[in-house]
Amino acid sequence: MKKYDTSWDDDNEDAWDKIYEEWEERDWESWLINNLSFPFEVIRKEDDQDFSPGYDKNEAFTLEHTFSIEGIELEDEMYGFIVQAKEGRKNGHVPLCDLEVLSKDNKNYWPVREYVVWFANS
Repeated sequence: MKKYDTSWDDDNEDAWDKIYEEWEERDWESWLINNLSFPFEVIRKEDDQDFSPGYDKNEAFTLEHTFSIEGIELEDEMYGFIVQAKEGRKNGHVPLCDLEVLSKDNKNYWPVREYVVWFANS
């Protein structure tokens, strides 16, 4: 299991530039498929719908909800990779870029975190 990398906490611009160059060249779909193990638990940290009229924070898969990711469904031009989610008895789909793996000790933490940071800066 990969440990939390504290270098992400530093403000080292040269290191970030090098990492970002690598990410730009990465085939994210095959890389995620090879580096993620399903299912895994996440928390939703972003939700575009949060500001929409009628938004119900009690609905499944909304902001600050925890749920399980079962697999990658498809790639969307606007939202990036859409993943299959399960919360209780409900099944749905959410953008991977909105999620964070619950534990930094989970082997899925860094692959998801790398993707989220890359997606936010693309």
